[in-house]
Amino acid sequence: MDPLTFVILTALLGLAGFVLYTCVRIVPQAKVMVVERLGKFHGVATSGLNLLIPFLDSPRPIEMRTGNRYMRSTMVDLREQVMGFETVQVITHDNVNMEVGSVIYYQIVDAAKALYQVENLALAIEQLTMTNLRNVMGSLTLDQTLTSRETVNTRLRMVLDEATEKWGVKVTRVELREIEPPQAIKSAMAKQMTAERERRAEVTKAEGDKAAAILQAEGQKISRILQAEGERDAEVARAEGHKRATMLEAEGKAEATRLTFEAIHNGRATPEVLALRYMETLQEIGKGDNKMFIPYEATATLGAISVIKEVFFAKDDEAQRPAASQGTRPTAASLSAQSIARSNVLAEPATLSGTSAPQARRPRPPSGQDE
Repeated sequence: MDPLTFVILTALLGLAGFVLYTCVRIVPQAKVMVVERLGKFHGVATSGLNLLIPFLDSPRPIEMRTGNRYMRSTMVDLREQVMGFETVQVITHDNVNMEVGSVIYYQIVDAAKALYQVENLALAIEQLTMTNLRNVMGSLTLDQTLTSRETVNTRLRMVLDEATEKWGVKVTRVELREIEPPQAIKSAMAKQMTAERERRAEVTKAEGDKAAAILQAEGQKISRILQAEGERDAEVARAEGHKRATMLEAEGKAEATRLTFEAIHNGRATPEVLALRYMETLQEIGKGDNKMFIPYEATATLGAISVIKEVFFAKDDEAQRPAASQGTRPTAASLSAQSIARSNVLAEPATLSGTSAPQARRPRPPSGQDE
């Protein structure tokens, strides 16, 4: 084969390969390719095998951000993508400078709009996120930004979703990655946190002491109540025991008296036996020092002694009278007193021995013959 023919065949094979390469395109899953014909939007090639007309159809490249770099590609990824941003300076509503970093999650839902409605989709999303982040953070105070991250995330997502809807992009989530206040603010917050924790510790300790004091007082109260109830029950038990003992003792004495009475009654004791028992009982009672018992029957004896005393006093008075009155006789009153005294003296032995003394004859009143 001559060299000219070889060159022609090689050129034809190269042309055929180029035509085949530009004509046949394979699109991966979850990706699409925007096709232009003669510089005008023609259609969107989906995943699979796609045939293009050489020199007429051409894919439209899109610039996407991967990490910190921007890359151009003819394939448009329809999966959810994440884009992180560096920290930016923001000013809160109470004029506090801080650095805030954020992360945005978005998804391209219309590849044609993403290419034709905005020049650089990645750059537009980045700048839009930063400006809206400054706006949202500027409307909140420092405490709100630190404690209301969910509110900030929701507001940012709503604003970005509304702004990127015409670009064929759906913003799914926006998260604040970090919030860095100034060092002075950090120190003040640390001191505040320490003071708050100390306050809570003191409050907790005070509440614990209060609860302990209340429990201790309640315990002492219950202890005293139980002690008082125990003492009361003990006193009641002692009183019941004393009452029962007294009742049993009284019942025993009553039973003993009844049995003694029945024994005496059934035995038909004579007056002499009763008198002897009476004397023995008096002897038992009279044992000891500084004791003196006078029987009931002795009262008559004492009365007789007083009468005898009066008689003797009367005799002394008569002895002191003049001799002229010695021949006169005793009066009837004196004779009556003497007889009564003699009768009582004679009746006392019989009473002590248990026998009834014979009744003394009453002196008859003096008559004129006695005189």
